[in-house]
Amino acid sequence: MKPKENILRAIQRNNPEWIPNGMEHVFRIYPPIQERPYNACADAWGVQWGFHPEAEGGTYPLDGQFQIKDISSWMDDIQVPDVHSYDWSKVTEQVQTIDREDYLVEGFVEMGVFERSYLLFGMENALVNYMIDTDAMAEVASRIADYKIEFIRKFHEAAQLDIVWYGDDWGTQTNLFMPPEIWRETIKPHTQRIYDAMKELGIIINQHSCGKIDSIFEDICDMGADMWNSCQPCNDLKGLKERFGDRICFFGGIDSQHVLNRAGVTAEEVRQEVRLRIDEMSENGGYIAGPSHSIPYDPELIDAMNNEIQTYGRY
Repeated sequence: MKPKENILRAIQRNNPEWIPNGMEHVFRIYPPIQERPYNACADAWGVQWGFHPEAEGGTYPLDGQFQIKDISSWMDDIQVPDVHSYDWSKVTEQVQTIDREDYLVEGFVEMGVFERSYLLFGMENALVNYMIDTDAMAEVASRIADYKIEFIRKFHEAAQLDIVWYGDDWGTQTNLFMPPEIWRETIKPHTQRIYDAMKELGIIINQHSCGKIDSIFEDICDMGADMWNSCQPCNDLKGLKERFGDRICFFGGIDSQHVLNRAGVTAEEVRQEVRLRIDEMSENGGYIAGPSHSIPYDPELIDAMNNEIQTYGRY
């Protein structure tokens, strides 16, 4: 079985020959619109970002440099990018170099409805608004979703995407950023519209969300997500697999915080963690092995992880 077919079978929970080590034979491409700049500058929505070499990812939104100062005037302050004003030709040219017999193409779509809303308002203001101006924030979420749908359609037109990595972090280490009922009232309906647009295009939905989100995991499955990454162990991964393993593919789960990045951890402890996750998550397919977060690790530990996935992850 070729790696492309194997990973498709893992995603579809259809008897893969081996557990994929990350997104094997998936080629990720990036759009011309910058939602998170690489340097200190404004993003496509006008939000100002700073840069520090030791910050994760390098860039971070500058405090106080937000677009929407007052929820009552958000329609006047919002600066929605025009997806058609960008040059998509390089995306098309890049895709034409990919052997699609052997590779799936995944488009990178970051800063989903919730993330973009807190970038526009600032985190503290956004969270307060979600609680006390819920209807208005639902309107903001709707406008962001309109943009995301147009963006994904344009991306697909340029690249004929097989998969979209859709990023929207909904959780902290201990819970959602907001009560589940507020999430269901504001974020869920408009994320559903984004999902529906991808489904219409035949795109596999690879939902990224960090944090503890198991309180809304059934919602995510009901909405139609095909995959969830990166499966942080602050969630009950074994329990989620047992309850929803026939509906969604899990990607990640190998503990970054308490194993891969823990001071003094040994290669054997990493191997034990790999075996634990495979034992918990791989039954009947539907599991792609990988770290629960993408940060730099000791190369010796990564070698141990990769080797254990390769050897222990054969069905």
